[in-house]
Amino acid sequence: MIPIVVLTGFLGSGKTTLLGRLLRHPDFARTAVIINEFGEVGLDHDLVAASEESFIELKTGCLCCTARGDLALTLEDLLRRRAAGTVSPFERVAIETSGLADPAPILHALMREGGLAAPLALCGVVATVDAVNGLATLERHPESVKQVAVADRLILTKTDLGQAQPGALSARLAALNPTAIRLEASFGNVDPAQLFDMGLPASLRARDVPAWLGSDVHTHASFKNHAAHLSCFTILRDVPLKAVTLTLFLEALAEHCGGDLLRLKGIVNIAESPDRPAVIHGVQHVFHPPAWLDCWPSADRRSRLVVIGRGIHQPWIEALIHAIEAEVAEVAARGA
Repeated sequence: MIPIVVLTGFLGSGKTTLLGRLLRHPDFARTAVIINEFGEVGLDHDLVAASEESFIELKTGCLCCTARGDLALTLEDLLRRRAAGTVSPFERVAIETSGLADPAPILHALMREGGLAAPLALCGVVATVDAVNGLATLERHPESVKQVAVADRLILTKTDLGQAQPGALSARLAALNPTAIRLEASFGNVDPAQLFDMGLPASLRARDVPAWLGSDVHTHASFKNHAAHLSCFTILRDVPLKAVTLTLFLEALAEHCGGDLLRLKGIVNIAESPDRPAVIHGVQHVFHPPAWLDCWPSADRRSRLVVIGRGIHQPWIEALIHAIEAEVAEVAARGA
């Protein structure tokens, strides 16, 4: 399995500096990096070993290319070149978005069933946040809010400048996305391993599910950001859900919430498969096909759904689940 990480962050948040440092790190070797504009990445000329069209081989063993058109086609092209031995045998993929981009369309392309070739799997989303100007950016630019809200990792950059407002910024980030793990990058330095130990591939290992959900700290918490009309909350359920109930629930969310559902992730106790919980992951109206764990991560078999959205309230989500459950039970009773 080749993990994919999406690297996002607003203009000037230090994303380019971070990526440039990572490309020089020996532990980041054999990584394929897909970027919008190669010129945006500050690479020294002595890093470049060879160049073929938009594919640039680096002496560190990394590979850079530009995404021209369809992302899925770019990934397929990379895999073909890897199989043919015409590019470095990369072991992971990092996709950098532009600073003004909404990361959701890229995530949609990676999450749609059949959207990725078999060896590839979305690992997670990393967002860079400027520790100096981050608060002002979040207030003025809605794109930056979405970048933070969908992230699995938030990397605070420019902490070395000594002008940050750590308390206020931390509170703001906790309100927008309390489940994301926060790291600091001084002078663009961060451990590459911390970027690829999250998200769906990690969640398929039962022991990693609590960290992926953020449930160790945030299971019982509810966070609201009234200025942005964003909320983050966790739904806990003791009673298992029928498989059809989960399917109808996700369909209803996609239909009624759409772009306002910034992120949903969870582990669900399915009545028909009590010993193998389902892991679900969605961004806006697109949901990754449920993945099945081999076992529960702990003795706690409650379903846990983490919701980050705009104008979406916990009572409405709970009422929706109850209504669908009642409808499914009524249909079953008529058919008995």
